[in-house]
Amino acid sequence: MRRIISVLSFTFLSVFIHLVQAAPLPVVASFSILGDVTKQIGGDRIQVSTLIGADQDTHMYQLLSKDLRQMRSAKLILLNGYGLESLSLQRAAEQSHVPVIYAVQGIQPQVLNDGNHKHDHQHKYDPHVWNDPVLMHTYARNIANALIKIDPAGKAYYQSRLANYEQRLNQLHQWAAKAFAAIPASKRKVLTGHDAFGYMAKRYQITFIAPQGVSADAEPSARQVASIINQIRNQNIKAVFVENIKNPKMIQRISKETGIKISGQLYSDALSKGAPAATYLDMFRSNVSALSAAMK
Repeated sequence: MRRIISVLSFTFLSVFIHLVQAAPLPVVASFSILGDVTKQIGGDRIQVSTLIGADQDTHMYQLLSKDLRQMRSAKLILLNGYGLESLSLQRAAEQSHVPVIYAVQGIQPQVLNDGNHKHDHQHKYDPHVWNDPVLMHTYARNIANALIKIDPAGKAYYQSRLANYEQRLNQLHQWAAKAFAAIPASKRKVLTGHDAFGYMAKRYQITFIAPQGVSADAEPSARQVASIINQIRNQNIKAVFVENIKNPKMIQRISKETGIKISGQLYSDALSKGAPAATYLDMFRSNVSALSAAMK
């Protein structure tokens, strides 16, 4: 009888320890794309809260008291970096006494030399690194290393999920390269709402034109809009897109004045709430499919 009680006690203790260990670690990510990549690597060992959700614009975000509470109770805070997040959000994260990691660390940024546009938060670098899946290897590794640091017991788990995710990034890049290579370079020209696709442009030799700079709330002048309309006509640009985070009025106006039909919607700074861009991999695939179809 004593032996049965001893075995039961040991079993109960083992289950209790497992339950304690299995409680997911609270992690805060600044915006939806970063939140998704973190979930893909962290799996069941973490619980991710995203401050700026799907279909929401990081440039329009206002820091809330509930966000401050979330950050203070987290084990890790993940920011994108390169000026994507507002200074108030960066300061709040740094003052939370919780480890803060910038996912772009180690990624060579593109320098913004677009002097015509007002850049929100005084952007010096282009923060939209996720539009190049090759650069996302470093992004994902930074996240994995940060998770390992706060949860060393999960090292093998995180490394395994990272390896799987990197394999999927490789497949995504190869597929995208093939899709764009099938389109003559002279046709790889696109009009979008704001300048979010610089890294994709460089990786796949595409020309992106945007009435707004990197900041999605910077209004272009009448002269800039007229210049873009002339450029569309002169270069015979057929691919014209609105964005999920942007008011479409400016693109609709340009479309009307040029007589070129809007090709569809791109997902630039945020995932969609459901299909077709509910994850980063889905988002990139959706964008490439839409772009390649419109440019043909």
